[in-house]
Amino acid sequence: MHARIARFEGGDASRIDEQIAEMRSQITETRSGGLPDNAPEELRTLVDTVSRFVHLVDRKTGASVGISFCETEEEMRRADDAMNAMSPDQGGGRRTSVEIYEVALDESFR
Repeated sequence: MHARIARFEGGDASRIDEQIAEMRSQITETRSGGLPDNAPEELRTLVDTVSRFVHLVDRKTGASVGISFCETEEEMRRADDAMNAMSPDQGGGRRTSVEIYEVALDESFR
């Protein structure tokens, strides 16, 4: 398992809920076999390669962190290429860093 951590700053904190709703809509529609009209083609690659996605937000500053999990290193490479080709939506801030790690331990306590 591999994880890609992308950090964003300068986002519009007042649009966080709107942006989350748009992400959910794109993911749901893509899972159903179609791409929304406004979705980038790279979204299909993400649905095919990313097994789990976590989006963390700071509602005060508009900063956010996206964590994508892929089962294999090859899937992570493909997902990373797709995400690097995508830009944050208007008001989503700017990507400040991207890091990729191997997941060494993943345990749940509940």
